[in-house]
Amino acid sequence: MTYNWQQPDWPKFRYELNGVADQLLAFADHAGRVSGLLEGLPEDLGTEAMLDLMIAEAVRSSAIEGETLNRDAVMSSIRNRLGLNPVPQPVDSRMADGAGELMVAVRTGFHEPLSEETLFSWHRMLLEGSTTLRVGGWREGGDPMQVVSGRIDRPTVHFEAPPCERVPGEMARFIAWFNATAPGGPKAIPQPPVRSALVHLYFESIHPFEDGNGRIGRALSEKALSQGLGRPVVLSLSRSIDAARSSYYSALKAASHSNDVTSWVHWFVGVVVQAQRDAGDQVRFVLRKSKFFQRFESELNERQLKIVRRMFEAGPDGFTGGMNARKYVALTGASKATATRDLQHLAQLGALVPLGGGRSTRYELGEP
Repeated sequence: MTYNWQQPDWPKFRYELNGVADQLLAFADHAGRVSGLLEGLPEDLGTEAMLDLMIAEAVRSSAIEGETLNRDAVMSSIRNRLGLNPVPQPVDSRMADGAGELMVAVRTGFHEPLSEETLFSWHRMLLEGSTTLRVGGWREGGDPMQVVSGRIDRPTVHFEAPPCERVPGEMARFIAWFNATAPGGPKAIPQPPVRSALVHLYFESIHPFEDGNGRIGRALSEKALSQGLGRPVVLSLSRSIDAARSSYYSALKAASHSNDVTSWVHWFVGVVVQAQRDAGDQVRFVLRKSKFFQRFESELNERQLKIVRRMFEAGPDGFTGGMNARKYVALTGASKATATRDLQHLAQLGALVPLGGGRSTRYELGEP
């Protein structure tokens, strides 16, 4: 079976939007609601919500590629570049620093036209310092760029990108297409999630770099969404993709064999809408956290504060399995008796809500 770029109609993507009209309306509705929520928050809480989503995007985008980033290091990188640290903080991970730098560049430069140098700059942010890769330039060499899995001696090839000699021309055409389909362009695509879906598939089909294609492709999708909204989009696309990682790769693989990309567009639009819903939950969660500490902080000891902060770090999805005495002991170093007493006190205050009973009792965060 041939790949999409080998077919005579490449890259003239065809798609039908029947069946996703409601989702496109839902995206616009949720985007407006999240923007309204942020505008209604005090400045410090709005900044916190925005940071949480940017950090999640950087961490989850790398996780999709099998790389683990330190959340605190990414946060320091982003805060440094947004001028939120009075004194710039050192970031001890080049990879985390680069991921944070990319998030800020995408957010602050969303309105700018795409260029070859922009993509090279993003690539350098992610991979500067690598001694084995060509950084800040298109891939080179005679071997085909393949996405494979399985045994080394009998690999399964999921996709093969265009040969290296075609990449400069393909990318020149991609960049021109990206700018032409932007709002106000001669071939503008009016639905931001649809354009975002096509951007991602088109870029990943070319796979122009030796490494970093997935992360840059998702950054381009975010840029497309922001351009469509006329403001930086408030969501973590990679968080939603990571939650559906298996279907993400399956959808990409299916789309790589045809330029009728209706199924891919429908799948991707659904992920974008879910990401926008999740962003609304995150903003509301930040407000909930602020109210919680306003109500309870003065009544909690250091151990209890450490625990509830750790539970809030888990985000809107909640602390996995809830809190119990065993976890409390592990996280604070307290004795089992002290842990039980502290947890019961938190429940009496309403800071935590007990679930179950006896030895199986676990606790969830209460409402402020």
